[in-house]
Amino acid sequence: MSFELGTKLFLVLFIVCFNGGGSGGVVIARARQMTTAGPKTALHLGGGRKSLIFNVKSFGARADGTTDDTRAFKAAWKQACETTGTVSLVIPRGVYLIGPIKFAGPCKNVSNITIHMKGYLKATTNLSKYSFGSGWVEFGWVEGLTLTGGGTFDGQGVKAWPYNSCPTDLNCKLLPTNVKFVAMNRTVVRGITSVDSKFFHIALVECNNFKGSKIKISAPANSPNTDGIHIERSSGVYFSRSHIGTGDDCISIGQGNSQVTVTSITCGPGHGISVGSLGRYRNEGDVKGLVVKDSIMTGTANGIRIKTWANSPGSSAATNMTFKNIVMNNVTNPIIIDQEYCPFTSCPTNPPSQVKLSDIYFKNIRGTSSSAVAVALECSKKIPCQNIYLENVHLDLSSGEKLPTSSCKNVDAKYFGTQIPPPCA
Repeated sequence: MSFELGTKLFLVLFIVCFNGGGSGGVVIARARQMTTAGPKTALHLGGGRKSLIFNVKSFGARADGTTDDTRAFKAAWKQACETTGTVSLVIPRGVYLIGPIKFAGPCKNVSNITIHMKGYLKATTNLSKYSFGSGWVEFGWVEGLTLTGGGTFDGQGVKAWPYNSCPTDLNCKLLPTNVKFVAMNRTVVRGITSVDSKFFHIALVECNNFKGSKIKISAPANSPNTDGIHIERSSGVYFSRSHIGTGDDCISIGQGNSQVTVTSITCGPGHGISVGSLGRYRNEGDVKGLVVKDSIMTGTANGIRIKTWANSPGSSAATNMTFKNIVMNNVTNPIIIDQEYCPFTSCPTNPPSQVKLSDIYFKNIRGTSSSAVAVALECSKKIPCQNIYLENVHLDLSSGEKLPTSSCKNVDAKYFGTQIPPPCA
């Protein structure tokens, strides 16, 4: 290595500028000093750019797993959000116990903010500290956020699940979501883990231009309502290369979404990838422009599922949706449209669902079904499904016995290529 090249590398790795009192002084320091410097440091990135760095430990975080570090996280975020330019919030390795916290904007003068999270965050188990329907860690009204670093959000849901009455009570009190994103724009989430959420693991509400990748989600198969990723009233959403095993839907696409792409997802255990449930409330938004592709379901309760409430009070639509190149391994209900959805013992069925389903494509779906009915297309008698296409579907029974069957109701389906099970008579 030449002296000139060595000098350049040294400067990139070790020059830290302290932005204090506007002095602009440059201090040459060891790289490890970045984690113990004052509350705010400035790292030069070259080309005149610099990133202000805020380390939660500099604000008093103990990272011992028992001390409540919520106040330190809030203080670090406050300063980061109130600064100018490009910002980094650093959460070093360690175990941090934190209560409910909101990383809220707008951060008016921040162009981009990156949270480098290497630590292991543990949620408080005191449910009285959480608000109804809130998130444990909630990001809201921020432009240009990146969350990365390989860290973990541990919701410690084991102690909360016995208090979840949602499987039996329509008006239940919602437990907190592990990580919630509200009204975010230009968000990137990469390489983080969520375990044992009290309710949903990750939820998006009214977000635009959201990219998630290399996400790991884990909870027991019997954990209630622990959807891996829930998306609602959002557009321009892209999730890829993630592993999800949980007690409910691996991914659920709720009402009001457009241009959502889900690719290269490994799902299991769980309830598969679901659109819905739709039609529970009045004035729901339509779902359109959904693509789910190149994914694997293993041992799940459903594969691809579209579900709408039987007694929907208002009308809406789900259209232009494609599910392709999906492998089903020992899956119950590999392909299912259920417009009489009812998770309770009984539900009123009049009037029938008013959610219109149309222009839906199932292409190159293959593998094994653990149920005798591998394809179930059960649509609304008020608004029958239109333009449902099945192309090259090959689903054998896991038991290796006779061929599975199809079930159809109020649907005009069109078939192309291989069809196992055979189409409905």
